[in-house]
Amino acid sequence: MFGKFFTDIANRVAMAAGKPVTFILCCLVVVVWGISGPIFGFSDTWQLIINTGTTIITFLMVFLIQNTQNRDGIAIQAKLDEIVRVTEAKNAFIGIEHLTEEEVEKFRRQCEAAAKKADK
Repeated sequence: MFGKFFTDIANRVAMAAGKPVTFILCCLVVVVWGISGPIFGFSDTWQLIINTGTTIITFLMVFLIQNTQNRDGIAIQAKLDEIVRVTEAKNAFIGIEHLTEEEVEKFRRQCEAAAKKADK
């Protein structure tokens, strides 16, 4: 139940964060904050408001965006695995994302060598 709710919220926030209007609104907030500096005498509180706000938003966005990236990566991997499974490709490639970096690099070198051999 909570997982579905979180996924829905994470997707909506990530989609909204990537829109041009969101960027424009953030720029507008910074401009308004900057213009208000002389009104508040460039006080410590005035600076703390923007620092605290941007820190909190950045902190939360890192986790939301990472969540959506993880799900996207997993979904793409599952789709690629299915393509490999149903074609004449080698099934040994299914699940290589769980291997170490060195083991994945070995697969990459094998693919590169096979591609070069096929070009000759």
